[in-house]
Amino acid sequence: MHTTLRSDLVDLDSILDRAHAMASAHLHGLPHRPAAATLPADFESYTELPTQGLGALKTLQRFERDWEKQISGSAGPRYFGFVTGGTTPAALAADWLVASYDQNAQRNGDTCAASIELQAVDLLRQLLHWPKQWTGLCVTGATMANYVGMALARQWYGRQHGRDIADEGVWGLPPVAVFAGAAHSSTHKALSMAGIGRKQLQSLPLLDGREAMDVSALERELILRNGEPCIVVASAGTVNTVDFDDLVAIGALKSRFPFWLHVDAAFGGIAAASERHRHLLAGIEAADSVTVDAHKWLNVPYDCALVYTPHIALQLEVFQNQSPYLNAPRAVPDNYLHLAPENSRRFRALPLWMTLLAYGREGHAELVERNCASAQLLGRLLESDPLFKLAAPVRLNVVCFALANDDAGALRRLQQALHLDGTAFLSLSVLDGRPILRAALCNWRTTDADMEQTFNTLRRLTLSA
Repeated sequence: MHTTLRSDLVDLDSILDRAHAMASAHLHGLPHRPAAATLPADFESYTELPTQGLGALKTLQRFERDWEKQISGSAGPRYFGFVTGGTTPAALAADWLVASYDQNAQRNGDTCAASIELQAVDLLRQLLHWPKQWTGLCVTGATMANYVGMALARQWYGRQHGRDIADEGVWGLPPVAVFAGAAHSSTHKALSMAGIGRKQLQSLPLLDGREAMDVSALERELILRNGEPCIVVASAGTVNTVDFDDLVAIGALKSRFPFWLHVDAAFGGIAAASERHRHLLAGIEAADSVTVDAHKWLNVPYDCALVYTPHIALQLEVFQNQSPYLNAPRAVPDNYLHLAPENSRRFRALPLWMTLLAYGREGHAELVERNCASAQLLGRLLESDPLFKLAAPVRLNVVCFALANDDAGALRRLQQALHLDGTAFLSLSVLDGRPILRAALCNWRTTDADMEQTFNTLRRLTLSA
């Protein structure tokens, strides 16, 4: 054994103690840490690879010296950029164990990892009140979950034409039309990866003042197709305004027209944890595949998302992986080697399993409702001040706003000033062709006090500009 490895094995407890101390200092300091970090202007990408190696303790010290201050406070209560959750204490403890156990989460007969994933997937299904016949699995994020949905849709489309695309490829088949309203950018990437093509996505008209598709426009397109199968991607929580397509109306069309329905519920799906907001997901049982993230509103550490489907047989056709040294492909829910894109898979289901059991139905419902109530508070504060105006109604847990004078340059400068101030981090976006700032509330630590602090800082920075 190399001398540095041997030394680190002897010093393993000291190494882990030091890592624990660093993690503890970071976590306890989150309420006071800048919400977002900025890389130094003189950042140098090159570093010399040592011959002997520094050893773990010295490398931890080097990281702490050179990089720790540039770590984002994204796990904290006032990081409202994009759609970023934190990590609950139970999920954090589980994730430390994931690295320690270092399991390949397959159904190999030598580990319980696949069995725990099977339970975790079903626990989340119970929390969201989704159909019992759905099976699911963990993937890295919504992009990969959307990819799985599109790969299944592609296989289904081939079967409608008497072809097995997984075996034969797409050659010779007519291009498949894909319809959506306000599809997330990851849908375009998923279509590219699945070989369907970004240009096959046809954006349908949206309802006035909404990011929800006009279902009557979808119906007209389906009529024009005269029974030709296609794919429909519905949104269950758009990134900008958390708008939801009418899943009941879209599902009703499935009795008249042949299409695969994929629902992107990356973070909006978690709204179903709350009885108060569950109606937004009504009709989701008509879906053929569904994406939902755990590392957003469920506050499981990166990376973890899930894809659900009632079509496990199609899943096996697409993702099976045959070899003499592997278990045989079978359409059983925990046979992940033959149901998922990856062969080697991180034990990412353990934090999901632990956080669902730790906080249960009530804990997750409270998190959703508290974040939504805090978003409403921030919306009221902004609406009551003549410096700002809301760019959209506060529908759930995202607040979109602009400056009252519609000065796009000043809005960008405000975002940069807020970033440098460190109190909170908000991301820029565009809505109806106009730049906006958006605050997405997904963190279990966030309270109304964070809303008031953020609003006061926004007001101070705007007045001092």
